[in-house]
Amino acid sequence: MTHIKLYVEGGGTTRKDQGPCREGFSKFIEKLGIDPRSFKVIACGGRANTFKDFVTAFKQSEDAFVALLVDSEDPVADIEQPWTHLRERPGDGWIAPPGATDNNALLMVTCMETWLTADQDAIRRICGSTIKAHHLPTEDLETRDRHVLKDKLAAATKDCKKTYAKGDVSFAILAEVAPDKLANLPSFNRMRRILQANL
Repeated sequence: MTHIKLYVEGGGTTRKDQGPCREGFSKFIEKLGIDPRSFKVIACGGRANTFKDFVTAFKQSEDAFVALLVDSEDPVADIEQPWTHLRERPGDGWIAPPGATDNNALLMVTCMETWLTADQDAIRRICGSTIKAHHLPTEDLETRDRHVLKDKLAAATKDCKKTYAKGDVSFAILAEVAPDKLANLPSFNRMRRILQANL
């Protein structure tokens, strides 16, 4: 039985394009000690489409825990109140569907690259051992501008066999990320706590 349905941002518009996204997140979630038979990752493409698909699924679901997982895009004032952030953030203005609680909204603060940056070993396994680690920040990662993080990942890997880019490379790194390397990220710890509580 599927206990958790996780609607994630990323992966493009076709099922083929969404495969690496689905696989990357699924392998990562499994490393949290969650049985792969108990959850399903749904890659939804763009940010607005992800929210739309989540709302539809939340209204229709009768037995599974349905959650939204998106980039926060900006630093979050209170990670325990993600719907406030998503409602007030310019460009979003999202209102939680009736019956949804803050537990149904999970944020990567400020973006998925925060998680990737936290595990340099995962980057090496995908991009190559010649990464320039001095480009990558190691502290206060959830306060970092998302554009800066992406630029730093690209700079750190520009001379590697694979240069960082959104898409196949980013999701391949995600599949390699060790959750223990993210233990200092409050929003990641929140997501892990909520998912494990809803099995």
